[in-house]
Amino acid sequence: MNLDFEKNAPEIEEKIAELTKQKATDPNAKVDDQIVGLKKELDKVLKEAYAHLTPWQTVQVARHPNRPLLRDYIAGMCGEFIELHGDRCFGDDKGIIGGFATIADSHVMIIGHQKGKNLEDNVKSNFGMATPEGYRKALRLMKLAEKFKIPIITFIDTPGAYPGADAEARGQAEAIARNLTEMSQLEVPVIVVVTGEGGSGGALGIGVGDVILMLSNSVYSVISPEGCASILWRDGSKAPEAAEALKITANSLFKLGIVDEIIPEPIGGAHRDYDGTLQAVKQALLKHLNILRRVSERKLVDRRFEKYCRIGRFKHR
Repeated sequence: MNLDFEKNAPEIEEKIAELTKQKATDPNAKVDDQIVGLKKELDKVLKEAYAHLTPWQTVQVARHPNRPLLRDYIAGMCGEFIELHGDRCFGDDKGIIGGFATIADSHVMIIGHQKGKNLEDNVKSNFGMATPEGYRKALRLMKLAEKFKIPIITFIDTPGAYPGADAEARGQAEAIARNLTEMSQLEVPVIVVVTGEGGSGGALGIGVGDVILMLSNSVYSVISPEGCASILWRDGSKAPEAAEALKITANSLFKLGIVDEIIPEPIGGAHRDYDGTLQAVKQALLKHLNILRRVSERKLVDRRFEKYCRIGRFKHR
């Protein structure tokens, strides 16, 4: 999938792929210098294209179908992962997955939204839109982590909670609200990472933490730009204007004090360099895990409460 603001980057990538294939089939082909030159040109084009993205362009990058998904982060960062299933109440939601994991020498509980890389997988995971049983499963795993004094890491990447009538009938709003309450009182470190699209209550349902991290091309908002435009102007085509007004980018949210750290993505976005992205996220997580481990349980809860009380305060001049 090519984004319209990337200019001629797709053509350069296609030329690099052709020359690389030629090199593989004919080891004597003298194309190394061409490949090096094209890669330099590609880096320059992508740096220019991504240097000053508009909020709407950032939304497009955050939604890119080739961005790393939760299972990619688990595979690339974790030495071990034991997935746990079910909410012990209704069923097992594939839109949220979680389990015990190790990152370097740290034992953690990982919980997050899971999308698919093709239509079949997206249908199974409901396109990352969790149902009540997904949030109840997440809470069950958080309580399990608290019992064993294990830090919790949540990964947010969802357009929002599933809005279907069946989900509402099973208590969607109550499940999210309970998670907000319970997460605010967990006596273990909680780190939240927004990796793609952080949408509405579906994101907040696993988004209360001591530290909130965002990838530089991710977004986090109370509503999608299209939804906001439809409500305010009754015109979904005004989504770019809505994205600007919503302040949904990592830079805007950092300035507002909602996000604690921005994790820079590789040149051209996370979808172009999985290894670079995974390593950047891993290093940020290990840094904050080491800091939070030194904080007492009572202080963790108090600081978390104070953190969220500060959000939204304005000073009158």
